[in-house]
Amino acid sequence: MKNYLISFLVCFIVSVILGPLVISLSKKFKASQTILHYVEAHKDKDGTPTMGGIIFILSILFSFCFFSSNFQLAMIAISVMFAYAILGFLDDFIKIKFKQNLGLKPYQKIIGQLGISIIIAFFVYYSNLVGSKIIIPFTDLYIDLGWWIIPFIIFVYLAMVNSVNLTDGLDGLAGGVSFAYLAGFIALLLIYEKNAMTPNEINETQNLITLCFSSIGAILGFLCFNVNKAKIFMGDTGSLALGGLLTSIAVFSKTTLLIPLIGIMFVCSAISVIIQVLYFKKTKKRIFLMAPLHHHFEKKGVHENRITFVYIVITVIVSALVIVITI
Repeated sequence: MKNYLISFLVCFIVSVILGPLVISLSKKFKASQTILHYVEAHKDKDGTPTMGGIIFILSILFSFCFFSSNFQLAMIAISVMFAYAILGFLDDFIKIKFKQNLGLKPYQKIIGQLGISIIIAFFVYYSNLVGSKIIIPFTDLYIDLGWWIIPFIIFVYLAMVNSVNLTDGLDGLAGGVSFAYLAGFIALLLIYEKNAMTPNEINETQNLITLCFSSIGAILGFLCFNVNKAKIFMGDTGSLALGGLLTSIAVFSKTTLLIPLIGIMFVCSAISVIIQVLYFKKTKKRIFLMAPLHHHFEKKGVHENRITFVYIVITVIVSALVIVITI
């Protein structure tokens, strides 16, 4: 536990130190966010520095200092985070270069995300550390998906990464919910660690827990600059990287089926967009004033700080229920 807490503190401190530097460089290179014209409540945020995800991405690198032996899964999780971060960086770069809110075309984003998820899916299937078995929530049982684990993992990555990306619409929202999500998984991994059968499995699980502690430290440091009114946005560089990291931690610990529960607010963001689009195509009317869901509440007059707080609280409550039932 001492190692976990030190990794948390180090990554938090590094993140806090990097914050002003990244903000300064973003301003110097005019890496600022262009706000969509129809998001009226955010007009005053136009020109806010972006690509702030670099802060917690670089900070998480320091988690390597605290891994014990056999840290293959944690290393690959960080690699996945970087792969999605590069894709997000390209998206942000195009937005900044052409002073617009639209970066990569949707099909380009999907192709990039699909390529990364396919590679990870095949790794999971052929890896002795992960394999095709996943834990059935609230039991000690596993279900073996066989080769079906490949399309399943691809779907999970695409769904989760885009859900986190959609949630990144208010100051501190994606970061705050991710913090609560990771805290929930720390508790669950500590529970599942007891079921590890071999020293190798124990080390791999402990390293994933270390990665979680490091990540919440790095994210907390980033939130010091991202809460309302944000001094910097995480951008797609950060949101796609977060999505890849959060998904990897669940997939590599075989707790993939818990993502919709602990990540319930990410799911709400994605589902609200899907419902809105399908309903509009069919009726030319809208169910929500604006999607994703957090923008609907904004249109209703709810302050973004309150929305962010409620999203985090719901994530904490659901996580606590999952943990209590799992024990």
